[in-house]
Amino acid sequence: MRVKQEFSRSASEYEQYSIIQQQVAQKLVDDIMEFPTKILDIGCGSGAVNKLVSWDLERYTAIDFSQSMLDIHPKAKNITCKLADFNSSSFFDTIDGDHNRVISASALQWAIDLDYVLKEIAKLKTPVSLAIFTCKTFKSMYECAELEPMLRCSDEIIATAKKHFDAEYELVEYTLKFDTPRDMFRYIKKSGVSGGRRVLSYKQTKQLMQAYPLDYLEFEVLFIQN
Repeated sequence: MRVKQEFSRSASEYEQYSIIQQQVAQKLVDDIMEFPTKILDIGCGSGAVNKLVSWDLERYTAIDFSQSMLDIHPKAKNITCKLADFNSSSFFDTIDGDHNRVISASALQWAIDLDYVLKEIAKLKTPVSLAIFTCKTFKSMYECAELEPMLRCSDEIIATAKKHFDAEYELVEYTLKFDTPRDMFRYIKKSGVSGGRRVLSYKQTKQLMQAYPLDYLEFEVLFIQN
């Protein structure tokens, strides 16, 4: 899968470029009102959430589909890192033990069947803190390139999530400024927010860099918590 290959290829530089993902992880952790001691982190990446948890943990289960990401995830006696893909039908068979919060920061937008993944998470009967990027991420860039967004829109995600969770929903917009168009496109490639999906040729990308009227990128993230 292209998404998995791209995340694995960029793992060594991911933390340098994952600026928005780190802000998303910070909000997820800040919004948790209790102090869960047994956390399941789905799509853990290089460990942004784990690094922000300031309270004592009994167990932290970190799952990602990229071994390269797991290799740089924090390690400790109470941390278990597992290689697994939530798009696999066997993914939820790999989850053992009880948890008192499920967290997923900036990963579930890549679910092939979001309804199935959320249904399986709900079956764990555990409070959730989820953050999912929406179709308004890179909105102006897609409009400039006359392309359809690659991600689901917030209405679709909320409708799907409401089938499985009694939760609070919050949409948050972020912007990230760049000094040059080249810096902007390097960020898109290295940060993982595009999932490694190349929809433009080199020539088209160069034309877009010249035509894009803004010095920033937009992001929209849906936060789901109960």
